[in-house]
Amino acid sequence: MKKLINDPNQVVKEMIEGMILAHPEKLRNIEGTSVIVRKDAPVNGKVGIVSGGGSGHEPSHAGYVGKGMLDAAVCGEVFTSPTPDQVYEAIKAVDSGKGVLLVIKNYTGDVMNFEMAAEMAEAEGIKVAKVVVNDDVAVENSTYTTGRRGIAGTVFVHKIAGAKAAQGASLEEVEAVANKTIQNVRSMGMALTPCTVPAAGKPGFELGENEMEIGMGIHGEPGIEKTELKPADEVAEILTTKILEDLQLQKGDKVAVMVNGLGATPVMELYIINRKVSQMLSERGIQVHETFVGNYMTSLEMAGCSVTLLKLDDELTELLDSESDTLAFKK
Repeated sequence: MKKLINDPNQVVKEMIEGMILAHPEKLRNIEGTSVIVRKDAPVNGKVGIVSGGGSGHEPSHAGYVGKGMLDAAVCGEVFTSPTPDQVYEAIKAVDSGKGVLLVIKNYTGDVMNFEMAAEMAEAEGIKVAKVVVNDDVAVENSTYTTGRRGIAGTVFVHKIAGAKAAQGASLEEVEAVANKTIQNVRSMGMALTPCTVPAAGKPGFELGENEMEIGMGIHGEPGIEKTELKPADEVAEILTTKILEDLQLQKGDKVAVMVNGLGATPVMELYIINRKVSQMLSERGIQVHETFVGNYMTSLEMAGCSVTLLKLDDELTELLDSESDTLAFKK
């Protein structure tokens, strides 16, 4: 295992310390926790938004803490759900009296622990709403989930719910637009190489030199099939076709596109994937409103990518286009 770390059991703590030292004007850490909060939280008159999950997916989720997106991110240990106590501390830190929305990726541990934290906060008189992101069209059930997994489409949920909250909307309105986004976003990924959880010290799965896995999850969960390496255009076509079939996009529809790297994929290769995705959408008469290419939700040092399409209407377009100021997403 080759990694730029000190103690495998201290990677999350030391990452948070380094992040806060780099961005003290934007972020703060709740002492004794793995919670990262925007510096000015709680923001008066605004619904608070909290997300998080296991670390190892950076810049998700702490990279999206800031104006127009999240108010707090809870960083669990690598690929491990944060505890209910940590999520509870995040809820308390961002509640201004208008309530708090929890954005949860659909993994069993995350759903259970975030729901427990919500119950703890509600017992203290804090209004809490919850949405569960399940954008991965690859498989219905996996190692970590019942139902579809939550992957890179979660970033669009952060952006749109965060924009609605920044407008001063009620908790019910922010929850509604978050669910609307979830209903209209789909993703699918693939892997070229495995990744190594620091505490484990060895790769979580194996792929041969000429192998790839279609539908691989962001924790190394099995996908649809392991196959021989294919050219970029074929990979893009496999991922995008499955998404188009599931989302049932029609000629004239408008979408936002995200081509997301999993940590070790050169941006050059992501743009090659995007080239084919864009061609496929154009051939079907689907309008691309905006394209995002880069590392938005990674899997440590895994090589591979995911494609996400968000079907837009006027409301979602306006919120996607609105101002945000975070480490990993600025508009």
